[in-house]
Amino acid sequence: MNNSPEKPAIPQEYSQAQEQELVQCILQGDKALFKVLVERYQGALWSLGMGFFRNGEDSRDFVQEVFIKVYRNLSSFEGRSRFSTWLYRIAYNTAINSVKRKREYLSLAEDFDIPDTDTPERQAMRAAGKMAVQEALKKLPERYRICIDLFFFHDLSYPEIEKITGFPVNTIKSHVFRAKQQLRKSLDDFSEGD
Repeated sequence: MNNSPEKPAIPQEYSQAQEQELVQCILQGDKALFKVLVERYQGALWSLGMGFFRNGEDSRDFVQEVFIKVYRNLSSFEGRSRFSTWLYRIAYNTAINSVKRKREYLSLAEDFDIPDTDTPERQAMRAAGKMAVQEALKKLPERYRICIDLFFFHDLSYPEIEKITGFPVNTIKSHVFRAKQQLRKSLDDFSEGD
């Protein structure tokens, strides 16, 4: 009979307890399970990296750097929050430090695609609308873009964003609210200009 702990079932969506169990199995020696975490979170980290670095090579390097840090610091995960929140905190700090060395943050939202399967007139209108949204996003202060990106494009809650950025929840709510107001005004100005 084998006395080693049973490997946790790996569902598509993890509960907080399942994440903690997975981390414990890795810490107890089943290093191969780290691949499960990589597969689960590499897409989200890639998106976050693209928002900060705007190119595939830097984003790949960023994802790799984050997973190396996560692996080395896995024993410091205490389970008081979701694993994804802890991971995002490491990723955010890594990205912010890299950006400080390189350039300012650019929102992933600037790169969204609108299907262009319509008439040429509608395609032109959509392209103009997309350009207007991108320009409006560029005008937002960096702290607003970060909060908007994490909230809308990474689907994180205010408390998760607080743990990641260090901004208080009320500040995050304020940043998201003000960003939406500024975007609305910029887009209203755009539509009135037609």
